[in-house]
Amino acid sequence: MLYIVNEHNVVATAESGGDFPRISNAELQTSLRQQYSLIATRKQTHHRRSMAPSISKRENIRWLPEKPSEPTTTIVVTSPENRFVDIRMLNAVPDVAPGVQSFTALDWAFAGTSSSTIIPPRSTDESPTMHSTWTHWIDSRYTNVENVTDEGDMFPLTDNRTLEKGSMLNPDTGKVTEYEEVWNDEKVESQREDGKVDVVVLVLDGYEGKATGMVVRVGQWCQGVMRVGDNHVVVERWGWEAKMGWRREVRLGDMWMPTGVAMEAKDLVMGGKVVLGDYEWRVVELSAA
Repeated sequence: MLYIVNEHNVVATAESGGDFPRISNAELQTSLRQQYSLIATRKQTHHRRSMAPSISKRENIRWLPEKPSEPTTTIVVTSPENRFVDIRMLNAVPDVAPGVQSFTALDWAFAGTSSSTIIPPRSTDESPTMHSTWTHWIDSRYTNVENVTDEGDMFPLTDNRTLEKGSMLNPDTGKVTEYEEVWNDEKVESQREDGKVDVVVLVLDGYEGKATGMVVRVGQWCQGVMRVGDNHVVVERWGWEAKMGWRREVRLGDMWMPTGVAMEAKDLVMGGKVVLGDYEWRVVELSAA
């Protein structure tokens, strides 16, 4: 049973059947142009302001010195307050049913918050760069998320493409390896008659770390990751098309998340709660712009 709760009462009840940044390149370039003049005399400045919501799709990844490839369908949705859900599904593993996969198809899924630092150039011939850090709250690979390091340097390529460089564990070799990723920012689309873009973020926490989750909807994409204990992981991805409406593209795990509530959004209020089964989710972001 699903309950949507605000500060006054229960505003909706329905049976639960489950059918209900990374930082964008434009934001990156704007930040570099507008803020570099403020930090030219300092080594670094910490940058974590409210930003435009973004949808990023990875074009490829390169483990140096190998050639770039893209073995996954990777999409990251990031809210104005820098909460994100990053889901990476292996292309080579077929679905077991439409929109339903086995865990062998999951490369990685994680969620949390992001922040960025502008680094001034070392010489007049160089441009400033952005160093970004993604703090994991939930992670499909690791239970000890406090030990996960996820950061990289961001270099704008075109208006909607970004090159990310850094080092991380290569799961194929088990060794920390330098990598390069190319990200493409997808235009955020409205599903409303007034043309505004819906953004919804729900979080699950407060269970002594035994149950954590995050659902982020930005326009036409809604993604969620949930972990209960050491062994139970849930992953969902939904996409919206004008002719088809909402369609589930990824479903892993045997528990439910409030993705349907995030896609509808009309009964939600900022600061409200969604009770789904044994767990209570909080509405921490809710906007239409």
